[in-house]
Amino acid sequence: MEKTVEDPPTSAVLLDHCHFSQVIFNSVEKFYIPGGDVTCHYTFTQHFIPRRKDWIGIFRVGWKTTREYYTFMWVNLPIDLNNKSAKQQEVQFKAYYLPKDDEYYQFCYVDQDGVVRGASIPFQFRPENEEDILVVTTQEELETLRSINKKLELKVKEQEDYWETELLQLKEQNQKMSSENEKMGIRVDQLQAQLSTQEKEMEKLVQGDQDKTEQLEHLKKENDHLFLSLTEQRKDQKKLEQRVEEMKQNETTAMKKQQELMDENFDLSRRLSENKMICNVLQREKERLEGENDLLQRENNRLLSYMGLDFNSLPYQVPTSDEGGAEQNPGLVYGNPYSGIQESSSPSPLSIKKCPICKADDTCDHTLEQQQMQALCLNCPICDKTFPAREKQIFEDHVFCHSL
Repeated sequence: MEKTVEDPPTSAVLLDHCHFSQVIFNSVEKFYIPGGDVTCHYTFTQHFIPRRKDWIGIFRVGWKTTREYYTFMWVNLPIDLNNKSAKQQEVQFKAYYLPKDDEYYQFCYVDQDGVVRGASIPFQFRPENEEDILVVTTQEELETLRSINKKLELKVKEQEDYWETELLQLKEQNQKMSSENEKMGIRVDQLQAQLSTQEKEMEKLVQGDQDKTEQLEHLKKENDHLFLSLTEQRKDQKKLEQRVEEMKQNETTAMKKQQELMDENFDLSRRLSENKMICNVLQREKERLEGENDLLQRENNRLLSYMGLDFNSLPYQVPTSDEGGAEQNPGLVYGNPYSGIQESSSPSPLSIKKCPICKADDTCDHTLEQQQMQALCLNCPICDKTFPAREKQIFEDHVFCHSL
């Protein structure tokens, strides 16, 4: 099946729920010649009102729902439905969109809710020939046409029954409205009687209005007096609320101050605990250093006694830093015990070193070269590690690390 630009509104409504007699198709041919445009004429019944999305489709005979259309055209809405000529309308189907087979088709008018409101008699699309002068149909086609005719007759009868039912309902509604109008008339009379009674009561109320006016004046004076008292009480209440607010603010400030003092006290307690721990560590370190100092002092005394010297008789020498000399060893707490011993000017036989290469006692070329290499290097007095002369600062830091 072919479609145009926009799909029409369809539904799965079956044939039993359609109303075929609201739109009547006129001048429908038994067959149309292929290759030409087809004009469809139709007429609206008195009670049918077309809408903007209504459409006319070409359906193959035997269709079940409005979704089975082959092609369709939108309906042109008339300007004035009350005009008789506006009831008769037509649409034109272009030849390009028409079926190309010789099956039986029919026009169907479908409203915007997808409900069929009218259907035409079946027709074919085939060329005209001499045999068309005498219409010959088979028994099967005849039975099909008869069944379609019966269905159409049934639908027409159903439509007539439907409109009769609608007419009866309208008559009943009209009778109900008439009875309601009569009841409304009685109700109006009752309301008028009530209105006259209320007018009489109003006159009585006007007569007693003067007495009530005096009472009202008295009540107004009392009301003014109470209003003044209430105003003063509100002022007092506002002052009390201000004082309560100030007290709440003072309480909040005091709580904040208390919290700050508690935080400060906690911080001081923590710092005191840390200081106590540091003091204990330093005390233990002091005791350890004093123990090491005692050991070193005893070792120093032992060495002096071994050399036959008295520690108290040795002069105390203040260490001096010469330009070409090395600094005192920082690892010795009481200084170098051998610094006060003067070596003799004549070297001892043990102090004379032989050249490891030529075994000569005197100075040779190898010894001079070795002394020059030693002059260009710095040797650690503790671990004998050698540093270049240009790395003096690294050498001093290395020696200092031995004293830690």
